[in-house]
This record gives sequence, structure tokens and C-alpha cells, in this order.
Amino acid sequence: MADNKQYITQEQEHGLVMISEDVIATIALHALNDIDGFAGLAAKPGADIVEMIGVKNWGKGIKVTISEQDELRIDCNIMITYGASVVNVANNVQSAITSALESTTGAKVLGVNVNVCGIVRK
Repeated sequence: MADNKQYITQEQEHGLVMISEDVIATIALHALNDIDGFAGLAAKPGADIVEMIGVKNWGKGIKVTISEQDELRIDCNIMITYGASVVNVANNVQSAITSALESTTGAKVLGVNVNVCGIVRK
């Protein structure tokens, strides 16, 4: 099966460094774990089946898009904790993901779109 992953490619002194979209999604997820009010990612129904046919990260809650200029756009589907401010949590998600990705990958983040899919009582 052909590998359809997208990569950020950075030229270094001794060769290329390629960062896959899976790594970018993992960095974004780790950035979310310390946000008050963040309860988790919202997975789409059927995500396991779609992954078996070779489509990665379709329903996992974070979608990474890499432009021709290696700029990032992130879409994330999240659940928040009951009682938390939806707007504050969404703003914190945007800031945390942008900061984490720009500092760890060196790529510019064009935008982080946050879709609040549900509320979880903890």
C-alpha cells in the first residue's frame, strides 16, 4: 500500500528532517492534556474501520493539513468538562497547540480550528 502521509520537510546541514502528520497530531494532543476544562478528543463513529482501509487520523479528533510551504492548519474535535467556559477552553486549545507546534517543529501554524463536540461530567 502506498504511503500517503504528509510531512514537514526541513533542510539541515547534513540532510533532510521529515516530520510526519502523525507526530504533529501527537504533539498537539500532548499540548491539550494540561488545559483545564479539556476532557478529551471526540472520535467519529467508524474511525477504526476507516483506519483499516488506510486512512489515518480520519476520526481520531485531530486533523493535520500541511501546505506546500510547510505551514500547518489543525482541526480538532474536543469534549469539554461540564461547567467550563467553552470559549475559554477553545482559546486555550488554540494557544496551546500553536505554541507547542511552533516551538517543537519550527513550522508556522496558520490556524487551529476547534469544534466542541460535547460536554463530559467528571
